[in-house]
Amino acid sequence: MAGGGGRNLAELSLDEFLAAGSESEPDGAWEEEEEVEAEARPGKGAAAERRLNGKARPAVEARPAPRKKGKASEHKDQLSRLKDRDPEFYKFLEENDRALLDFDASDSSDEEEERVHVPPDKLEVASDEEDEDDEQQAKVKQKRASFIPVSLKMVEEWKRAAERNLTPKLFHTITQAFKAAVATTKGDDGGADPSKFQVTDAAVFNALVSFCIRDLFHYLQKLLFPKPPKNKHKLILPSTSPLWSKLRLDVKVYLGCSIQLLSCLTEASVGAAVLQHVNSIVPYFLSFPKQCRALLKQAINLWSTGEETVRVLAFLVLNKICRYKKELYLSPLLKQMYIAFVKNSRFTSPNVLPMINFMQRTLTEMYALDTRTSYQHAFIYIRQLAIHLRSAMTIRKKENFQSVYNWQYIHCLYFWCRVLSTIYPSEVMEPLIYPLTQVIIGCIKLVPTSRFYPLRMHCIRALTLLSENTRTFIPVLPFILEVFQQVDFNKKPGRISAKPINFAVILKLSNANLQEKVYRDGLIDQLYDLMLEYLHCQAYSIGFPELVLPTIIQLKSFLKECKIANYCKPIRQLLEKLQENSAYISNRRQKAAFGVASREAVEQWEKQVKEEGTPLTKYYSQWKKLREKEIQLEISGKERLEDLNFPEIKRKKQNESKEEDKKEFKDLFELDSDSDEENAGFPIKGKGKAKQASDDSSEASSKEYGEDDDEEEGRYEIEEDEEGLEDDSDSDAEEGREGARVPQGSQQRSRTGGMSRADLELLAQGDEDVVEDLAFSDDD
Repeated sequence: MAGGGGRNLAELSLDEFLAAGSESEPDGAWEEEEEVEAEARPGKGAAAERRLNGKARPAVEARPAPRKKGKASEHKDQLSRLKDRDPEFYKFLEENDRALLDFDASDSSDEEEERVHVPPDKLEVASDEEDEDDEQQAKVKQKRASFIPVSLKMVEEWKRAAERNLTPKLFHTITQAFKAAVATTKGDDGGADPSKFQVTDAAVFNALVSFCIRDLFHYLQKLLFPKPPKNKHKLILPSTSPLWSKLRLDVKVYLGCSIQLLSCLTEASVGAAVLQHVNSIVPYFLSFPKQCRALLKQAINLWSTGEETVRVLAFLVLNKICRYKKELYLSPLLKQMYIAFVKNSRFTSPNVLPMINFMQRTLTEMYALDTRTSYQHAFIYIRQLAIHLRSAMTIRKKENFQSVYNWQYIHCLYFWCRVLSTIYPSEVMEPLIYPLTQVIIGCIKLVPTSRFYPLRMHCIRALTLLSENTRTFIPVLPFILEVFQQVDFNKKPGRISAKPINFAVILKLSNANLQEKVYRDGLIDQLYDLMLEYLHCQAYSIGFPELVLPTIIQLKSFLKECKIANYCKPIRQLLEKLQENSAYISNRRQKAAFGVASREAVEQWEKQVKEEGTPLTKYYSQWKKLREKEIQLEISGKERLEDLNFPEIKRKKQNESKEEDKKEFKDLFELDSDSDEENAGFPIKGKGKAKQASDDSSEASSKEYGEDDDEEEGRYEIEEDEEGLEDDSDSDAEEGREGARVPQGSQQRSRTGGMSRADLELLAQGDEDVVEDLAFSDDD
């Protein structure tokens, strides 16, 4: 366009325009036209646009940045020429892309370049997640803003409305409020299905929960069953009500919240109140198996670890559910309760022992609900105990012994004895008596040493319980009498301990315990108790004289050998009672008119004798009352030292003793010398006695605290009755203190204190000296 640079394009002819265009048009002008055609060509779509952005645009960008003025108008002229050159294509553009033809002439190439996308140097990552988090936070804020705060006024209105007429809609509202209250115990924000209410005040929480656990389900029961049932003891499931379909979901939510509330409470009184409420609504739990299983799990936890009242109420819930849904819940429940019992009986102390006994008794009641299910569990667990014992007997290593000689094993043995004793008579459970007895006897014989006497006594009590209640003869006496042969009760103890040994909460004794006097004292009491407990249940047996004959011989032999009066006294008393009862049974059976082969007659005779009572059973009933009081004191951990009335030894300092001596004998010796100088003129024998007395007193004080064990053996004396010791203890102790404190010389001076001063002067002067002549020999 050099030649026609100053003329308008409209004034040029066709030949001039073509000549000028071939000279002046840049090569890129056709490329732009091709771009326009490619962009407008039908059927290309997004691919054409990508090519336009990816290939054609870089060509545009590659051109020099400054554009000539009038570029847009020139392009418009080219499009107008396109109309003449290719009218069909131009018509297509008019129909499909009118904006391409009708563009503004003021548009510049700079604006076109700005439309090209330039990617950033660094891409922003996770922008979508941040947007989602922002959306969730916005939703949570919106939900919190939409919560309705519960007030005391609202709770009171709900109470009055429910008392007048509880409706499904009102019950739904109260349930949602209760759900919001329970959610605060664990800091729950609402979860997947939050409540529309919000409870923030403690007073509102207490008022709402109290209303729900006291009155709400009473009104609900009236709503479901307007007419009271004829048989109040019969369980009626709420699912039989016509209105159940409307209330089902709300009741399900309420039950789930109740279980959550049980798991959060720490106060025993509040937990007991909630458990009482749960116990009253057990029929509602039975309608929802999932909620019922969750309740059983929580109740087992409270039964095994809770406070005493909570334990009892949790057991009532467990028992009630199993009585009505025995076939569904009993078997898994027995397994879980037994495992919980074993876990919580690992350690035994005076405080824990009552709880372990409670678990034993209550779990026994659960096993008594169905004997066939109980037999399957008992067989498996008794077999496990036998396997542990067999491995300990064959391998004989410390680890295997410890798997048997522990509290869990012993408590399990006693528990199964209690189960078989409670369920008896039962043809299903009776075959387990013999294997359980063999396991207990094997446990006694595993390590038959004196250190494990407490464990032996626990096993003997289990066998006694089993023999008494199942009317099965078990030879228990040999394991008791064996102790008399193994222990030398005449041996002087090596240590003195004032604290008695509580055999109920220990399994083995230490070597130091075996040297103490309280060990033998307690051992005699335990042997006396065990023999009396076992023989009293055999006291009415027709074969009692033959049964106790070896025992009588053994006890007589012990009384001949034992020289300790306190040990002989209870054994002699027991021997007299056994002989008296044996003579009574012998006289009664001599009058019997039936033979030994008549089993029914023998059982009838024993039943009659048992009802009338024997000398041994009468004595046992009196002894049992006194023994139970002592056991309660031992379990409670109270020390009974105040009942012993030990004399209190008061020692004075040496300087105080000297000052008193000086004052006492001031009139006799007007000297300021020490007491040792005053004793210089007295016989040395008095000094030796005084020293010996002081040494004895100091030795006694050291023995009182368990020191000098070896020297204590020589100071053992036979104990007398407690009453005699109490009467003379004060006077004897006072005399002993005076004898240890006052030297022998002072005693002589005190005896001479009654003479007058003149007599003392004459005694000091003595007789006149007699002078004799000396005879000299001839040699001198």
